[in-house]
Amino acid sequence: MSTELFDAVLAGDLKGAHALLQGGADCNVGNDEGVTVLMLAAGNGHLDLVDALLESGADVNATDCRGWTALMKAIYNYDLDQGFPEIVSMLIDAGAEIETRIAYGTRPLMLAAGYGQAGVIEVLLAAGVDVQAENEGGRTARTMAEAKDYVEAFNLLYEAEMSLGENIKGACSSHDAPGISVINFTTHNPSH
Repeated sequence: MSTELFDAVLAGDLKGAHALLQGGADCNVGNDEGVTVLMLAAGNGHLDLVDALLESGADVNATDCRGWTALMKAIYNYDLDQGFPEIVSMLIDAGAEIETRIAYGTRPLMLAAGYGQAGVIEVLLAAGVDVQAENEGGRTARTMAEAKDYVEAFNLLYEAEMSLGENIKGACSSHDAPGISVINFTTHNPSH
């Protein structure tokens, strides 16, 4: 029955998954790599399935063999080339840890920034993530967005850092551009 639930979630079959869950299928079933059905649903953008699994008691903070959670899977799906802000929000509301670290100290906000997922970044910022957190290499989410020229993501992160009222490492000070709180980093001179 657990394999059937995994297959139903993979297929995006809400009706089938509901029937299996009501029949006693394990809502925390995973594959050999520790990917749970909740991670699978979240990473494929199946909002209704995520909701059903959470209501059935799925562990929102379970991790796979790489340390990824359902929240991190929902941040960006490489094959679909998109993230799922609504699912990220739902997972956070269900108690998902927003500062989980994976390889090299990468956190959810950094992952979203590295893929230019502005909608996901907005949800994470609203949840209170540490916008100034650094990975093991000293990079922040903002510097990751900047490195890939994700202007919208960069501007959101820049504004969030500015709202803290602190000096931003590697950015021009506000007196360099009076009245401008958002910059276009493609014309930004990092030597300031």
